[in-house]
Amino acid sequence: MATFAYTALEPSGRRRNGVVDAPDQHVALAQLTDRGDFVVEIREAGRAAASADGPLSADDLAGRRLRASRQDLALFTRRLSDLASAGLPLDRTLAVVGEQSESQALQLVATAALIDVRGGLPVSQALAKFAKLFPPVITETLRAGEASGQFGPVAGRLADFQEKEVARRTAFSSALIYPALLTMTAFSVVVFLITFVLPRLSGVFKDLGTDLPFTTRLLLGVTDFVTANGVLIAGAVVGALVGYRIWVATPAGALQRDAVLLKLPAAGSVIRKAAISRFARVLGTLLFGGVPILESLRLAGLASGNRRLGQAADQVADDVREGRTLHDAMRDAGAFPPVLTHMAAIGEETGDLPTMLGRVADSLDFEVDTGMKRLTALFEPVIVVVMGGFVGFVVLSVLMPIFEAQSLVK
Repeated sequence: MATFAYTALEPSGRRRNGVVDAPDQHVALAQLTDRGDFVVEIREAGRAAASADGPLSADDLAGRRLRASRQDLALFTRRLSDLASAGLPLDRTLAVVGEQSESQALQLVATAALIDVRGGLPVSQALAKFAKLFPPVITETLRAGEASGQFGPVAGRLADFQEKEVARRTAFSSALIYPALLTMTAFSVVVFLITFVLPRLSGVFKDLGTDLPFTTRLLLGVTDFVTANGVLIAGAVVGALVGYRIWVATPAGALQRDAVLLKLPAAGSVIRKAAISRFARVLGTLLFGGVPILESLRLAGLASGNRRLGQAADQVADDVREGRTLHDAMRDAGAFPPVLTHMAAIGEETGDLPTMLGRVADSLDFEVDTGMKRLTALFEPVIVVVMGGFVGFVVLSVLMPIFEAQSLVK
């Protein structure tokens, strides 16, 4: 028996994708036709990502730049969970998931991983060869699911986490669209006034023959400086950006940057809650899958996205290794809110720590969403006020010497 992936049109006209088991393609086509479906495309699972010379192995893909979106990865994991939970063997599950993936990179990876799996390697280890697409938090969770015989449920828990991350990032990006456009518009107006409008007015002011007000002289001085040193200013900005990227690429720079982000007024609280929510959800997912707690703490700290929190997670792991309870170690680390430590204590007492951590993450996600909406609502009027103040300053600086010249003429 082989597994065939197909695209068909139902009698109602709805397009449907699926898989069917059959000895060969003709039998599979007959089965679908007997259902009343009109088959648009059918092919054996796993062959879509093969090259003209045959399937590509992990070594063949080692030099390629493979990229996939977070949404594609979440869908990939969800399909792994659904098919494995339905009882399909993991090798056929991987073949079907690769066939159904909309990402060409994931199709290639699934095909390469399938070669290793059919050679006796676990799915988690086969996917771990592509660390840029599948970080340790994914592969370690899947490995624990394989070891415990709960691959489907564990993969489902992992897919839940990935889908929540995708939803949060999408909401965050959508919330920033209007403020970003507003900021770009304000910046463009400022640049236009300083580089084009004001330089043309400086000659008019000089011809007036009167002493210019301080605001006008200040504005013209800034305009002359920007006009005369535009290239140097642009170079300094680019140099500062490059220097910043180099600095945050170092462990010390990244740690200091993340510590500063947590202390930002207004936004710092939201950033902290988002990082702690991610930490709690990843930790709960790993523990649910059966990953040892010390390794779970390390991976959750890395997945939090904040190195200060990762440092605190390492401290907690050291304390737990010495025999302390998780909630006591979290409390003494000083980086985790009371709600997390209390829920961790309840989870340890009831033996259901993953569920408690998931509830904390859900609660923090709600607070993060609310905080993001407040920040966005606050950011927009601030930009408008700042932009209006600058434009008003320019208009006042331009009109004051004109009014003074008119009074002298009278």
